[in-house]
Amino acid sequence: MESIRQLLVHVAQGFLMILRSSVAQLHHHHHHHQQQRYNQLSCAVPRKSSSENSRIAFPISPHTLSLCWGSRLIVHRRVSGEFPDKIDQDEPPTYAPISPQILEHNTRFVDVLKKANSILPQVVLASTILALVFPPSFTWFTSRYYAPALGFLMFAVGLNSSEKDFIEAFNRPTAIFAGYIGQFVLKPFLGYLFGTMAMTIFGLPTSLGVGIMLTSCVSGAQLSNYATFLTDPMMAPLSIVMTSLSTATAVFVTPLLSLLLIGKRLPVDVKGMVSNILQIVVSPVAAGLLLNRFLPKISSAIRPFLPPLSVLVTSLCVGAPLAININSVLSPFGISVLLVVIALHFSAFVLGYTFTGIAFHNSPDVKPLQRTLSYETGMQSSLLALALANKFFQDPLVGVPPAISVVIMSLMGFSLVMIWGKKKKV
Repeated sequence: MESIRQLLVHVAQGFLMILRSSVAQLHHHHHHHQQQRYNQLSCAVPRKSSSENSRIAFPISPHTLSLCWGSRLIVHRRVSGEFPDKIDQDEPPTYAPISPQILEHNTRFVDVLKKANSILPQVVLASTILALVFPPSFTWFTSRYYAPALGFLMFAVGLNSSEKDFIEAFNRPTAIFAGYIGQFVLKPFLGYLFGTMAMTIFGLPTSLGVGIMLTSCVSGAQLSNYATFLTDPMMAPLSIVMTSLSTATAVFVTPLLSLLLIGKRLPVDVKGMVSNILQIVVSPVAAGLLLNRFLPKISSAIRPFLPPLSVLVTSLCVGAPLAININSVLSPFGISVLLVVIALHFSAFVLGYTFTGIAFHNSPDVKPLQRTLSYETGMQSSLLALALANKFFQDPLVGVPPAISVVIMSLMGFSLVMIWGKKKKV
């Protein structure tokens, strides 16, 4: 019986805590209106004359709920052994105490959810190892799930942004142009350079060199938007605009670059590309913005659960391509291609960061801009390159560099998220 009694006490305390929180929030937003109601109603109790005592005494039952002080709900509760026989209307009422254990538990739980993004690099690394050791753990996550998964990440970005952020992003055409140059000029140049080195210095087959060049010719990756959001949330809309622009124009630019660098014209499905942009970027971001704008309570309720879900989705997007293409990755040329792809992405991250620092050295937010353009230059849609390689090239080795690139650019990108995130906290 004693344990049941204690349980009921805890339940009652939890209920009173929720009641107090709701009432306090109501009072905070409507204090002025409530004060007017108080002056008019005065709790329906006539005041005494000024010569009399201003304190009004009347008996209070332990279960009495009085609607005084406007619309505030006052709960009279036994604390010291006797119930109060007077209420001072010149002082705010005293509420029932909150259980610190319940409050600490709730706060700790929400903090754990919000900090899930901090372990993202470790999760990505674990996903890579698991895909190599036990591919069936990811092979079920086929290409048909990629668009919804990336769309969910974009929804998370949209839910934590506002329309004003995107308007400000479009007001920075110079930064958008710099991101476009990094994606479709600097990255293809590096792809051609390292692809040629792979064939001449490492003696790799021509098909592998072609795969490296093809990887550098595709548009930006949606994962770069999420990486930017984790490091510099205010820069996420700018990153989304950059990626959307490069994806929209990739239907023309990627075939042209492929013709110039590889000598093969690649027909790209224009309708398919536009559909992917709408499904993966535009619609999810718009849904997040609208939900945040018109249903803020729902947004606040689901926002703490987005980080752990985003970590899970990201791990699937990294592990699945590696597991599905495990035979190509573990081919006799796998290690050599791995080294070349690492050099390609490392150079892109470094040069994107360096050139942005030179071009925007007078900008007040040069450091966040450098990080954003580094992500945009270093990460691209390797899954698109893999799809093009499988569809338009007969030699399966062409698809090896894009398959490795998916993993490498994700590992490097989210490792930078961890490094830059720690530096910002110092």
